[in-house]
Amino acid sequence: MKKILFATAVVAMSFLSACSKKGDTVTIDSSKPDGAFTAAKTGTFTAQNGTPTAGTLELGTDSKGTPFLHFSPNFTTQLATGTVSIYFSTSMNFVASPGTGNPDLKLVGPVTKNGEAYFKLGAAIPANFTHVILWCGTASIPFGNGKLN
Repeated sequence: MKKILFATAVVAMSFLSACSKKGDTVTIDSSKPDGAFTAAKTGTFTAQNGTPTAGTLELGTDSKGTPFLHFSPNFTTQLATGTVSIYFSTSMNFVASPGTGNPDLKLVGPVTKNGEAYFKLGAAIPANFTHVILWCGTASIPFGNGKLN
């Protein structure tokens, strides 16, 4: 009986110490900049094909040097539900080449909401990529573009 009580006490103490506030970990959202975000290039979206695309964009790094694409809080576009894709481009024109790919386009990811958003980039974007294009693949039309200056 003493062994059962002792084992119960050990389990209870382990449980209580595991739930203590001391030593709680803080989870950092790695999809957002760590520390201050510094813009190196900025631009303004131009709407295309009758969409309500508007807002500003920035290309820069966080305090650790990680590159990000940032859409401002006033960013808006049509179908911001994952239907529209973000591309870096060497021009304001989207020129797909399904069979071979196009070295003048670099996919960033989907637009999942209107408003402020950060897109963590795997590497720095080469200087020849001067524009960001919002492309609706289902309609095969651009919803907007912005030149990075």
